[in-house]
Amino acid sequence: MAHPTILPVIEPDAGSKGHGGWTVTVFNNDVNTYDEVMVILVAATGCTFEEAAIETWEIDHLGKSVVHFGQATECESVAAIISTIGIRVEVREE
Repeated sequence: MAHPTILPVIEPDAGSKGHGGWTVTVFNNDVNTYDEVMVILVAATGCTFEEAAIETWEIDHLGKSVVHFGQATECESVAAIISTIGIRVEVREE
C-alpha cells in the first residue's frame, strides 16, 4: 500500500498581499501588433516596456497573460483602457 502524500501548506508571503484580489487577463488575437499591445499595457498598467514585452510574448505564445493585479475598480479601469484597441480582456477575482 502506498503512503499518502502529505503536501505542505503554503501561506502567501507578505509580498503577495495588497494586490486587491482581482486580476486582468489579456487574450491573444490576430489583429493587434506587438507594439500596439506593449504601448497599451504600459499606458493602462504603468508597467515598464520590458514587462510589457514579456506579457505580450505570453499573450502571443500562450494565448493569454495576467497583466495586472489590484482592487476591482482599478482592474476594471485597466481593462477598459486595454480594450480600447480591440483586445479581449477579462477581470476576475483571484
